[in-house]
Amino acid sequence: MSRLMREIEQCMSGLTAAEGDELTARFRFPAGFIGFQGHFPESPVLPAVCEIQAAIAMLKAWSKRDVRLSEIVSAKFLSPVTCGEEIVVRCSLTMQGEDRGMVKAAMARNAESVSTFKLRVSFEKGRRGCS
Repeated sequence: MSRLMREIEQCMSGLTAAEGDELTARFRFPAGFIGFQGHFPESPVLPAVCEIQAAIAMLKAWSKRDVRLSEIVSAKFLSPVTCGEEIVVRCSLTMQGEDRGMVKAAMARNAESVSTFKLRVSFEKGRRGCS
């Protein structure tokens, strides 16, 4: 696992799953988060790839399986995220076969939309869902 993904996972808290494979989690990225390095030193902004990886981290923690991003179907980034801000991420998963799915994700800060995206993902074979 990459250092980036490990740090994203460490920034996640409060992962909950509702009926219908809908997930919610909170993220808070501290000033020392690797994603802020060089992006931008005077005014740190969370890279879009980190927002997408946050949704992948949620799916991985929930499914207890490795999750691979297959395609970014659509993405809208509406407001930058900076150090220390709490972001709420909501994901809904629609399975498309045993090991593939479509994820719709939305990130918000204090009810203000930060980003929305749709992702195609694949899961490694094995266990799925919280126990």
